[in-house]
Amino acid sequence: LQVFEPNEFDIMLVMPVARLQLDECDDTGAYYYLSFKRNPKEKYLLKFLDEDGKLSAFKMLQALRKIIKEEVKNIKSAEVTVKRRKAGSPAITLQIKNPPAEISVDIILTLEVQQSWPPSTQDGLKIEQWLGRKVRGEFRNRSLYLVAKQNKKEKVLRGNTWRLSFSHIEKAMLNNHGSSKTCCESDGPKCCRKGCLKLLKYLLEQLKMQHTKQLEKFCSYHVKTAFFHSCVMWPNDTDWQSGDLEHCFQKYLGYFLDCLQKSQLPHFFIPQYNLLSPEDKASNDFLSRLLNYELNNRFPIFQE
Repeated sequence: LQVFEPNEFDIMLVMPVARLQLDECDDTGAYYYLSFKRNPKEKYLLKFLDEDGKLSAFKMLQALRKIIKEEVKNIKSAEVTVKRRKAGSPAITLQIKNPPAEISVDIILTLEVQQSWPPSTQDGLKIEQWLGRKVRGEFRNRSLYLVAKQNKKEKVLRGNTWRLSFSHIEKAMLNNHGSSKTCCESDGPKCCRKGCLKLLKYLLEQLKMQHTKQLEKFCSYHVKTAFFHSCVMWPNDTDWQSGDLEHCFQKYLGYFLDCLQKSQLPHFFIPQYNLLSPEDKASNDFLSRLLNYELNNRFPIFQE
């Protein structure tokens, strides 16, 4: 879904873990403290426990960063550097300088746990009308992914929280996005779902460049979440015919504007987790005004 040149990549570094105890650390249902129920098979992980016996994301990221820094020194074919740590970011970012372009690669430490998804996800992933009940069941049987992500709401920032990640499921939904199995296959009918998502991503990226400070709270994940909700609201391939791109895009944008106005965008997998909190109402309104201006003036930003 890269909109500009392909110069940003995300790589999940997946570490399988047999079983973990998950304890919610706030009311979002997305952030957890992790500990071992009994002595783990993965003995090497014990050195990353904090004084409370919780698996410390901070300690693990620190160790991984050290390994990556050492390894990068051995790369002779390109100029690779490890970017400075961004507070609270789950990623270790590599800058690769090599013509024709500079590339940045985010390496994200991810635990893959073979156990059922936590209760907060029970009412999420409402794709029955769109992709079918069977597909939902298959998705929910897949492993649980947890990324080393700082929870900003923690009273004492100790860096030992983990956030649920569903990027593997999101990728599967984007790849097989049709209510009919042949949508967008080489000999099947084409739809404009991905086109709509790319347009709104591009629109947000352009606006963020112009209003960096006011829009720092927003990221492409907001746009992607609104997209999945739109796919559920308009579940049929006929709702997204390729010739109707303009109409479909405006419908999807209309839904996103509605979310901004209400300061309410539920996480697609964890419905109790609102991605547009009311305390950010000023920035939600600011983005809403910019998008409405674009919509009412036939998107001058696309003409630039």
